[in-house]
Amino acid sequence: MTTPEAEQSRPEERLERAVRAAEQALIEYEIAVETFRVEVENFSRLHHQRLGPMYARIEELDARIAEARAERTGDPEDQRRARELRARLEPIPGVEDLMHGWMDESGLFPEAAAMLTEQQVRPPQRVRPSEEARRLYRELARKAHPDLAQEESERVRREEFITRVNAAYARGDETELRELVAEWAAGPVPPERRPSPSEELYARLEWLAQRKDLLTVLQRELEESAIGSMLRLAPDDPDQLLVEIAGQLQSDITARETELAALVGQQP
Repeated sequence: MTTPEAEQSRPEERLERAVRAAEQALIEYEIAVETFRVEVENFSRLHHQRLGPMYARIEELDARIAEARAERTGDPEDQRRARELRARLEPIPGVEDLMHGWMDESGLFPEAAAMLTEQQVRPPQRVRPSEEARRLYRELARKAHPDLAQEESERVRREEFITRVNAAYARGDETELRELVAEWAAGPVPPERRPSPSEELYARLEWLAQRKDLLTVLQRELEESAIGSMLRLAPDDPDQLLVEIAGQLQSDITARETELAALVGQQP
């Protein structure tokens, strides 16, 4: 026979289960958003490193083509266009110049941050970390996520640890991720989760919902960004996309060089 005490405990137990389920769902969502954020950031950096010189070459050729056409035609509109394209190539002092290469409008460069924190920085070698790195990252994120902490000191410990995990994952460093797995396994075991009053559980559910809404906004911004949109064109092999873009840019460069040579050859 069910006692009155058992009947009264059931609603709170169901609420606790709902909170646990919501916490786990949020953690999985955060993992998905973070892995995509790393891919967007890596793609952006590699895109700039590998393709930046090719874009610069195209801009220089466009300016030279416009100048050659303006010299040949003498047309005021052609001359205006040539001046406009050349002006775009002139360096304009900005944040990066003022901060002597330490930062731009997006914040500190990774290399500068590494100098300040005395941490070694290695640029990403590929857009998407390896499958093993992704597996290790997910394992650590699920075990050490700060949202699983009940005490403030434990939350701080987890946040500091997850910061290191995120940095290692962004570099695709499998060795460091394995070391972090071992470190977490050897660390202090968090205390048992104590039963919470119904009011606190409801507040927890509300916070989780708000956190999910914020992550949804971040995910949408990542997906709709220029780099995110490019990544969605090649979800299975984003690194190959860089190769394909480079091939197209090289074709564009060749076409412009041919056009410039023809214009220069036509000049009296």
